[in-house]
Amino acid sequence: MVAQYIIRMLDECDGNAEIKRNELANDLGCVPSQINYVITSRFTPEQGYIVESRRGGGGYIRITRVTTDRRVAIMHIVNSIGGSISLSAASTILDNMVLQQMISDHDRLLIMSALSDKAYAAVPQELRDPLRAAVMKNMLMTLVVLQN
Repeated sequence: MVAQYIIRMLDECDGNAEIKRNELANDLGCVPSQINYVITSRFTPEQGYIVESRRGGGGYIRITRVTTDRRVAIMHIVNSIGGSISLSAASTILDNMVLQQMISDHDRLLIMSALSDKAYAAVPQELRDPLRAAVMKNMLMTLVVLQN
């Protein structure tokens, strides 16, 4: 609910939103720490956002949606994945890529199928996340090449 509210604000304000954490928490009926959690987990540079904050009585949190070329954005995500990724982290990244229209929902479903624990049933548990990262990077790189 918090993320949806912030995304609506970003859509209405051309990709820039300035919020007061306590006011937003009051408006949405939650605690300010929930606002912090959503911002730090859903509005990251890897997901295409810049977050600035100023503390104090007149403090604010400014969120800016970064618009870049799709290929550049996908390459940034590939570079941020690292050597290992959990299924839930991969799912979150792909969901955000769909929201930002970097990939289609069809592409997301195909990639998630290739990353699923069911696909890695014969792979030892300790090797699944590193394998998942390699497969995800390879599939995203293929999408970059196909976009040319």
